Amino acid sequence: MQLTEAQVKEILQLNPDYKIWTKLLNEYLPKYDINTDARASMFLAQCSHESSQFRILKENLNYSKEGLLSTFPKYFNASNVDSYARKPEKIANRVYASRMGNGDEASGDGWKHIGLGLIQLTGKNNQSAFALRIKMDLTKAIEHMKTKDGALECSCFFWEENQLNSFADARDIEGSTRRINGGRIGISHRMSEYKRISGILSRTNML
Repeated sequence: MQLTEAQVKEILQLNPDYKIWTKLLNEYLPKYDINTDARASMFLAQCSHESSQFRILKENLNYSKEGLLSTFPKYFNASNVDSYARKPEKIANRVYASRMGNGDEASGDGWKHIGLGLIQLTGKNNQSAFALRIKMDLTKAIEHMKTKDGALECSCFFWEENQLNSFADARDIEGSTRRINGGRIGISHRMSEYKRISGILSRTNML
């Protein structure tokens, strides 16, 4: 399947770079077997939700004091939260320390391997696996993921690694959401995006 500029413009209503994204989507989706309307609809809907219509390519950890306490109660409490609030690098180094292949908080790996891409690929292990897949040095791969090209490619890699095409084939929005974030975060918006995008593709492909 091929996406047209008109389709992508309608799908990414808030994104002025739809021409660039059309080219990249047509380049990368077939490489990862995202090659049917059902698969493309699910991929585009989930990525649209995660990245605010392909406009956010890097995880935002600029949390307030209240945000940290409600989102990361495991890592922050009344005694330490003031020293982390509104300091994304410090926050990343704490919440991502000693997991996903990262070193401890002092290593700085949390910030170095912060979530990147349309579906945020996070942690040294995941980013190293992507670098290996595209035959690129890890440092270069991280810089690549910060570009539109790399943001899409690493998201397709995540999609393949997590076998999300099987959920797309089954039209299982909730199942794909659980695979992506471990729960039902944003499920209503993901569902509405899926309905909207699948409608665009089915309607325009019949013209």
